[in-house]
Amino acid sequence: FVLAQFPWTRGLSQNMAGFALGPLQVMGNAFVARIPSLVFLIVLYFVVRLVLRLIRMFFDAVDNGTVQLAQFDREWAVPTYKIVRIAVIAFALVVAYPYIPGSDSAAFSGISLFIGVLFSLGSSSAIANIIAGYMLTYRRALKVGERVKIGDAFGDVTAVGLQATHLRSIKNEEITIANSQILASEVINYSSLAKADGLILHTEDGIGYDTPWRHVEAMLIGAADHTPGVLKEPRPFVRLLKLETFFVTYELNAYCGNAQA
Repeated sequence: FVLAQFPWTRGLSQNMAGFALGPLQVMGNAFVARIPSLVFLIVLYFVVRLVLRLIRMFFDAVDNGTVQLAQFDREWAVPTYKIVRIAVIAFALVVAYPYIPGSDSAAFSGISLFIGVLFSLGSSSAIANIIAGYMLTYRRALKVGERVKIGDAFGDVTAVGLQATHLRSIKNEEITIANSQILASEVINYSSLAKADGLILHTEDGIGYDTPWRHVEAMLIGAADHTPGVLKEPRPFVRLLKLETFFVTYELNAYCGNAQA
């Protein structure tokens, strides 16, 4: 306004108004042109949200036992829901990408490529652990609360996460193992068959040749019968392992219904 009062600066004042209003006009025109795309994105958001809610309700019913599927364990409901949710969100992003403002520009493509390269280089081990965690779930290798041995680690499973599995040892130590390492290792599960068929506990004992084997068998089985936590059925049994120079090595086997006992 002040510049417009003088003849020498009147033209400059008009240019300044154009400089200030020009970007606003461009942004306003771009916003008006993108209104149909924005409406589509809003509708897509609510549709995807509704679909995810319906999927969540279905898998919650499977997890609670209300809905039963053949050859599908209830423990698979939560991880399967997570996989389906990721697939639905990925599909929605693919559909929404052309309608995102600026998606066809070179700058947007460059930023997308840069983020993709960083993600692929920095998350290879993380993705491997996530995939291994899902494979462990569907392979029924272990569950929370079970007693397992993974390599040299022995303890009860306290948590199975996307990246790692946590064990609590019998000395109350927390052991964290990467899921990819578990997938490549041997997993011994002491609890999976204990309740149905019983876990066979065994111990070895050396007794001299002067003691008849029938007495040894009766003594060892009697000791097992008086041990708390040992099942009466199936009956304990004794195996002869080795004949040493001065004694015989016997193995006492007894069934236990609780691996943590």
